[in-house]
Amino acid sequence: MSTPSLETLVQPDPDPTRAAGLERLAQFVPRAGRDYAEGRNHDLAGHPHVSGLSPWLRHRTVTEAEVAGAVLDRFAPSTAEKFLQEVLWRGYFKGWLERRPSVWEDYRRGLDAARNRLATESGLRRAWEEACEGRTGIAPFDDWAGELARTGYLHNHARMWFASIWMHTLRLPWELGADFFLRHLLDGDPASNTLSWRWVAGLHTRGKVYRARASNIAKFTGGRWDARRLGHQLATEDEVTVPEAPPPAPSDMPEDAAWQRGLRTGLLLHEDDLHPDYLFARGLTPDAAAVLISPAGRSPLAVSPKVAAFVRGLAEDAAARVSASLVTDRPEEIVAWAREAGLRQVVAPYAPVGPGRAALDRVAAALDIPVIRPLRAWDQAVWPHATAGYFKVKARLERVLEAIPEDRS
Repeated sequence: MSTPSLETLVQPDPDPTRAAGLERLAQFVPRAGRDYAEGRNHDLAGHPHVSGLSPWLRHRTVTEAEVAGAVLDRFAPSTAEKFLQEVLWRGYFKGWLERRPSVWEDYRRGLDAARNRLATESGLRRAWEEACEGRTGIAPFDDWAGELARTGYLHNHARMWFASIWMHTLRLPWELGADFFLRHLLDGDPASNTLSWRWVAGLHTRGKVYRARASNIAKFTGGRWDARRLGHQLATEDEVTVPEAPPPAPSDMPEDAAWQRGLRTGLLLHEDDLHPDYLFARGLTPDAAAVLISPAGRSPLAVSPKVAAFVRGLAEDAAARVSASLVTDRPEEIVAWAREAGLRQVVAPYAPVGPGRAALDRVAAALDIPVIRPLRAWDQAVWPHATAGYFKVKARLERVLEAIPEDRS
């Protein structure tokens, strides 16, 4: 089956460096062809068939173009098609949400409403706590809840099963589940996470609800769970659905931007893009550099210390590579940095919809100099087609791959 996000593998304490991401890529490339295509849906001990790259890809410490390019250096596109399509899912979801930012805002409002219900409905709060703590009595679900909290990882197929049980069996608000993932996933991404939960709910592809099945769980987990017992615990096809109005029509594509040559310029990295080589390839020579992170912005609740530490580690690694003088999660410190450095303009990689964009917007609003946000060639190739379902993007995979040389440097 085709699934709407890149499968991942995260060791309990992955190294938050670009070097570690590149090492993981090199280890995976030989398995990106038939091995991945045949084994990617299996949630097995050690997760031997998946890439493990999404924590680095989510923060663009390693980029989509680098990953796709490395795979194509080894395999023909047809041989590695399944993996390349999974990389493309990430760009599709980012583009889809970027062109419908109100869907992210609706999610955050829905989360606030669900949290208000937790304060007034003791039964809901108890069920939510049991789900988050892995105390539901549904054995695989409880196991996945513990794995997520312990490691910051879930196999993609397990994420789908987990979300389905959360919504369709436990009858919990989907926004609370999406928030639980964002608080704990090292690769927690506003677009991929929000839209994957909506997909399972039947909101992304309207009327197509994904329901976890006991036989499917048993098959793709190597028989770890008793399908006969589990089958009595899961929702049937005739049970709950999640109503919501259709999403808005897509907005126009964001435009690429260029900085003015000859001005004193600052480079501002952020947790959505920590590898600015594409800017250097376009001729950027910054006079100062800084890094702005915002892991706490992923949720109104406490974000896992593991997530916060991983993001900061990636940011500090990026800061060392670009000789940045500041890594901070406070936009006001970035404003002070820009003023003290006497900057006339700031250049930042384009930040898609989410908490990173919100933090960057606060910086831009407080400065009296332009904050310029150039688009990557990869996004310029994918996002124009992220107007409806994934298959419109999938059909243009060959054209998207043409963007690799410009973004892979």
